[in-house]
Amino acid sequence: MSRSPHLPRADPATPGRTPVPGVAAVALATLAVLVTAADTYVVVLALPDILTGVGVGLDDLQRATPIVGGFLLGYTATLPLLGRLADLRGRTPVLVGCLLLFALGSLLTASADSLGLAVAGRGLQGIGAGGLVPATLALVADRWPPERRSVPLGVVGAVQEAGAVLGPLAGAAVLAAADWRAIFWLNLLLGLGLAAGIAAAARSRRPDGVGLALASLAALALALQLAEPAALAEDVTLGLLYVPVVEAWPWTTPLALVAVLAAAALGARSLATPAGALLPLRGLGALAREVDVLGSALAVVALGSLVWAFAAADPATQVVAHGRLLLPLAGVTALLFVLHERRTANPVLPLAAMRPVGAWGALLVNLLVGVALVAALVDIPLFARATTAPGDQLGAALVLLRLLVAVPVGAVAGGWLCRVVPPRLVAAVGMALAAVAFVAMTSWDERSLDGWPSTVVLLAAGLGFGLAIPPVNAVLLAVTRPEVHGSAGALAVVARTVGMLAGLSLLTAVALRRFTAEVAAIGTPMELCPTTPADCAAYDAATEAALLTQLHTVFAGAAIAAGLAAVAALVLLRSSGPVRGPAGG
Repeated sequence: MSRSPHLPRADPATPGRTPVPGVAAVALATLAVLVTAADTYVVVLALPDILTGVGVGLDDLQRATPIVGGFLLGYTATLPLLGRLADLRGRTPVLVGCLLLFALGSLLTASADSLGLAVAGRGLQGIGAGGLVPATLALVADRWPPERRSVPLGVVGAVQEAGAVLGPLAGAAVLAAADWRAIFWLNLLLGLGLAAGIAAAARSRRPDGVGLALASLAALALALQLAEPAALAEDVTLGLLYVPVVEAWPWTTPLALVAVLAAAALGARSLATPAGALLPLRGLGALAREVDVLGSALAVVALGSLVWAFAAADPATQVVAHGRLLLPLAGVTALLFVLHERRTANPVLPLAAMRPVGAWGALLVNLLVGVALVAALVDIPLFARATTAPGDQLGAALVLLRLLVAVPVGAVAGGWLCRVVPPRLVAAVGMALAAVAFVAMTSWDERSLDGWPSTVVLLAAGLGFGLAIPPVNAVLLAVTRPEVHGSAGALAVVARTVGMLAGLSLLTAVALRRFTAEVAAIGTPMELCPTTPADCAAYDAATEAALLTQLHTVFAGAAIAAGLAAVAALVLLRSSGPVRGPAGG
């Protein structure tokens, strides 16, 4: 097919640029995005079992917040730094490093016997999962020119959203055959396997076999030490591997010592033979000088405060948690971050690269898409449980599945359409379709989900969200320089994540206020049913109607957000070509 006239041609290759990645590396990176996206949704299903496994009772569910919030915090707060590292040191090292962090987090979570260890593991998983998306988007931009990259970007977007479909299904399958820890042991194996595959696919010379053997030995010994499988720990002979060499020091078991010695040998080898070493330790000093450490720290504090303010909030009582502390902290550090980035020679976030209308317009559209999308993910299952599937979590999830299955289809279709239609039109039509679907949801009653029209509405919403994903990423990468694609991709992920967190809190708070007003207007059971106040059907019906009004309010807010996203896409997603000039702010 001839190239699209709506996206600029790629720049000629410049001397010293990273070699064009192979299709195998892109495919493995995309698979890694799918695995980590699915993990996000698996945990929601396994959360009660996880809490019980780390000693938290089911009557203390509010303590689950750090497990979910820790993942979101790690996922979002370090994105600017990881995106910049992908620009400075290449996509492959960041992909491999993030997968190793994800694997380490999986190992800690799988072996956790306390809430703190589980939270730490989930935080590391979040850091690893978050860094994969911008690095993969940048890898796609390296592999294909602007006029040909919309379809592969659509595929990446499709698999990212497919995680929402496959995650709960995979989690249910694993939990049916084993306990919750098996989920994270499986994540460990997948993370290590994908890291090795990407490293092998990207290397032009033979891998460091000795370094790989030492790393594998250290990882295996650590995994066995933390897991303590009964077949080994209870064996008369093999159980000696878990007996400390020095009784006063529990960490001196043979397995722990093997892990420490293998890791030390790996580090020493990497320092002694830097050429082709598995761990590029000799380059860390130079990298630290290139990376804007202060800017990275300010970004982590600003994003971390903002994410935690929304993630830790109880929607029934507050829009944000610790608002008097976290929001001012986020605002002040964000201001300091911008001022610092404008003056530093090596900014972690090249602000000048985001000056084109298409660049910041893509971020605004992504923010609004996040607001609308979270309403669908959270409130459609709630609507199902309030109407056709009371108390049936699986039935409610299957209702949401009607929407989610259409998202990957829309993402692939949107990528193809961007080759023949201006991307801004594709995104605008997609979000307009989602807005119309949300408007239709505002008229749903307690029997609506039983009929086929609701399925059409849900499919339309999912298709609309899917259509909007590729054009936003395509325009963002088309109007920014190749050397900042990692940072640009990171900002795109940050924008949508913040939109989802803020949207969930704001829409829920407004809807709960509407619910409270509706319930206050009902009156008491004694007023409605003077003779049978304990069994007042009129009061129950009125309360159920108030609950539907609450959910309708969320759908209306989502329709507004989707409509604004459609308008913003139509006006702002301009593919004017990469900007020139210095990368600094």
